[in-house]
Amino acid sequence: MWKKAITGESSLAKEVTDVLRDRIINGEYTMGEKLIENKIALELKVSRTPVRDAFKQLAKEQLVDYIPNKGCFAKGFSHKDMEDIYAVRKAVERLAITWAIENADEEKIAELGQHLELMNFYTENNSYEKLLEANEQFHSMIYQMTGSRFIVQILKTYQDYVHTARKSTLKKEENLPLIFKEHEAIYKAMAAKDIQAAGDAVELHMDNTAKRAHERWLGK
Repeated sequence: MWKKAITGESSLAKEVTDVLRDRIINGEYTMGEKLIENKIALELKVSRTPVRDAFKQLAKEQLVDYIPNKGCFAKGFSHKDMEDIYAVRKAVERLAITWAIENADEEKIAELGQHLELMNFYTENNSYEKLLEANEQFHSMIYQMTGSRFIVQILKTYQDYVHTARKSTLKKEENLPLIFKEHEAIYKAMAAKDIQAAGDAVELHMDNTAKRAHERWLGK
């Protein structure tokens, strides 16, 4: 089981939110389980204020029911939730890659190619966590190329949810070369400014990513 810990590298509220979100998505809290504010604060060695702020944020994400004066209750994260996220992501990624090709200059495409080389290095060295970060950055770079702040915002809304599933699929050594090849196909199509091929490549990647997440879910 992957664990998050408070590091002090960002705001306490955000870090507490990340910890609790990770637990909810991983099923560490059962559906309807009450999250005890004081207990969590003591465990994470923080005051109750960032825990309370985390509850409010998770309520906005519909991962908990936060009822003032009654408490916070986990809503859980279902298999259907995961399927819905990947279905939305597939549609958004195709749109994003179209806009990226239409708007990105040669310098940005070259930077993406350089980043792909880094991903290849991590793949060959089985550097799971580094590859996880590089994988997310690859897609983030494409989103930035669109020139659309709304596309970038959409990425942020679901990025935390797919992050947890992606960690488990990347840790399987046999998946790494295939995952790299999928990204390589996306890059080559973008470099050729072939919108159709790039869209097909990113859809295939999303389909395979969803399958890997499904396998991970069944293996919980």
